[in-house]
Amino acid sequence: MNTHNSDPGRLGIDDGSHFPRASRRLRIGFVGGGRISKVQAMAVRLTNRWEIVTGVFSADPHRAKALATEWSIAEDRCYGTFVEMAEKESGRPDGIDAVAIMTPNNTHFEIAKCFLSAGIDVICEKPLTTTLEEALELVRLVRRTGLVFAVAHAYAAYPMVRQAKAMIAAGEIGRIRQIHVEYAQENMTNDTLTDLPHIQWRQDPLRSGATACTSDIGTHAHHLACFVTGLEMTRLRAELLVCGAPKQLDDTLFVNARYDGDVPGLLWATQAAPGNFVGLRLRVFGDKGGLQWDQENPDYLPVSRLGEPMQLYRRGFGCPIYPQAERLTRIAKGNTEGWLEAWANLYLEFSVSVAARRDSRELAPGLVQHPTVYDGARGMMFVDAVLRSHLHDGSWVDCALPLI
Repeated sequence: MNTHNSDPGRLGIDDGSHFPRASRRLRIGFVGGGRISKVQAMAVRLTNRWEIVTGVFSADPHRAKALATEWSIAEDRCYGTFVEMAEKESGRPDGIDAVAIMTPNNTHFEIAKCFLSAGIDVICEKPLTTTLEEALELVRLVRRTGLVFAVAHAYAAYPMVRQAKAMIAAGEIGRIRQIHVEYAQENMTNDTLTDLPHIQWRQDPLRSGATACTSDIGTHAHHLACFVTGLEMTRLRAELLVCGAPKQLDDTLFVNARYDGDVPGLLWATQAAPGNFVGLRLRVFGDKGGLQWDQENPDYLPVSRLGEPMQLYRRGFGCPIYPQAERLTRIAKGNTEGWLEAWANLYLEFSVSVAARRDSRELAPGLVQHPTVYDGARGMMFVDAVLRSHLHDGSWVDCALPLI
């Protein structure tokens, strides 16, 4: 069975030839300076296609200046507000090509709208917004401006996630019959953990929105299942729970789902599971076989075909993997890659989309597969449907994104 177009003897570091090169390194600015900003900064640099030149790093000017100094940002490009940053950067001949938004949920909409209105491409943390109405407004604005808008579902950028997606699209496990996805963490189990600042705001309805676990990690589980299978979740019934220490918002979510073609599925997300850290797992079963992927063991993809021994696919040059997976692979088999590289893959594909738009170039269909504003809006449709179902005693509700 031929599942790839790569040279089995190819080893070493990817030379970037899978993707067209931009005429120069792209310039990006950050809005936000919390823990995730440092991860994304490392990922941006790993692509060798971006340079971080500006930002709004904190509401505290001393903290903002310290981070700007650490990242060698010029003093006149360390801004106090995102409005000032958008206005000044859009007017500079060497202004930013894109902005990365990594702030609390309730600020995403206004920040994204501001930069889109200034003609600047956007990559934004999830959830896209705190309401479905805001998410749909961003979709309309992106369609009207023609700008690139990516959403930070970095898990979708793992090579073996792309392998799973390609195998399913090629019919290797047959017609999909059921989908199971889960995301388990422990970080809201007790009062000590919930005192941490980066967790506190997620339990504040004014900053997180109407949900916590659902919007934080439930959206990742929802996106992964839809992205890999190519099916949209169309109906669900849901229950929100607090299974850890008492808190305002949910720390656990149970969902019974239906996807396109009435394919059944289960989605479970919790932040009150002691001993679990980033337990994002997906299993998909078809009439010819099944596959499963585990974020904490991301280089491997077990595939079981009906009546045959299990096969273990692995990331790395020289392995029988699809080009969709190989072009996001950096190093040879036997050397591990992980979450940081997945973030870099996300920013790599984003750079290709931004450069193509700015250079008025068409990209080959399917060359880039980064999540878009539509994926962000689907995530908010999912959150909205979960809330509607929960408030109606777990009744079935529609959750397909409306045509806009």
